[in-house]
Amino acid sequence: MAEQNRRLTETVARESGRLGSFIRQRVPDPGEAEDILQDVFFELVEAWRLPEPIEQVGAWLFRVARNRIVDRFRKRREEPLPAGPEEGDDAVHWLENAMPASDGGPEAAHLRRLWLDAIATALDELPAGPRDVFIAHELDGRSFKDMAAESGTPLNTLLGWKRQAILHLRDRLRPLYDEQS
Repeated sequence: MAEQNRRLTETVARESGRLGSFIRQRVPDPGEAEDILQDVFFELVEAWRLPEPIEQVGAWLFRVARNRIVDRFRKRREEPLPAGPEEGDDAVHWLENAMPASDGGPEAAHLRRLWLDAIATALDELPAGPRDVFIAHELDGRSFKDMAAESGTPLNTLLGWKRQAILHLRDRLRPLYDEQS
């Protein structure tokens, strides 16, 4: 038990800085960001006690953090969408680039909230297939190949759903984008 506690303490110390930065970049309110960080570490402590070990703790922590951010975004529609660069995805996420910077002051924060409300509304308008594929690929950083293998859905269907979601989001977000230009 002492060895397990030591390893858990080392993991928290090693991952807290990077994970905290990841969360703070996506959640404008410092208190909310700290709450999410504490929630993630609480889940780690709970999962640490399970008989099956977590194989990649760092990736697991970021996945849990991303899920907590998305949950709060869906509930309050105020938190930014995560991009997931730690998954090794070198592609630039168009959604994060389209929105105002999170550190651009009160006006940018207000514009960002407008964007997030519009994004959440647009995502809610999509059928389950396109919405789920968009979220899995853009937010969770999952590959189409992995999604196809897991779900049994043909790769071309997943690609079509992603395209449908992007076209819908572009159409619904165009007024906000035009206002910014």
